[in-house]
Amino acid sequence: MQHLLLWRHARTAYNSQARLQGQIDIPLDEVGHWQARTAAARIAARHRPVRIVASDLTRAADTAGYLSRALDVPVELDPRLRERGFGAWEGMTGHEIEARWPGEFQAWRAGGDPVGVGAEARADVAARVGEAVLDQVARTAGRGSLVIVSHGSALGSLVAELLGQDPAWRGVVGMHNAHWAELLGSGPGVDPAWRLLGYNLGPTDASSDWNAGPDPEPVDADADDTTRDPD
Repeated sequence: MQHLLLWRHARTAYNSQARLQGQIDIPLDEVGHWQARTAAARIAARHRPVRIVASDLTRAADTAGYLSRALDVPVELDPRLRERGFGAWEGMTGHEIEARWPGEFQAWRAGGDPVGVGAEARADVAARVGEAVLDQVARTAGRGSLVIVSHGSALGSLVAELLGQDPAWRGVVGMHNAHWAELLGSGPGVDPAWRLLGYNLGPTDASSDWNAGPDPEPVDADADDTTRDPD
């Protein structure tokens, strides 16, 4: 049975601004590097994957790099794991998209495919990423756990695909940055082929607001108090 972790990349400036990234190659921001380092430490403490395969977009590859260094397992890149392409919408906020394409925006939010903006269809994303992951699973069979590092929309479509759901299925919410899903393959000829062991897993206890980064260090009031008499 194949053990599989699906890890979403850590935060970027576009994430913090609620901009649709798609296949624009946006790097991690400062908080993103902290998230990736923190999440990698948590994964490394619980799992010992034998392979780490990431999207070739910088934000995913750099996230994977933190786990690679923690476990001394190399990162392999697979372009098929890239995020869903959103065409003309890439780089825009939801408000900006809705203002210019209200009908298409509503169709997208309802789980459909926006028409006429150059966006990749959900079914195509599921097929592309699903093919990549099953290929990587086959290459890892019998060797140990596999970590896939990809993107929010791509992973949502992938989970639906592995669980045998329609591409428009919205049964799971989007994963937080640097969070992961855990699945277990059932083995040849077994239905269902994959079982979901956990979803949106991550070290949210690492700070009071994961999306904002680490909590600030407490200030020692006495350290800056120059008015006190010496002891």
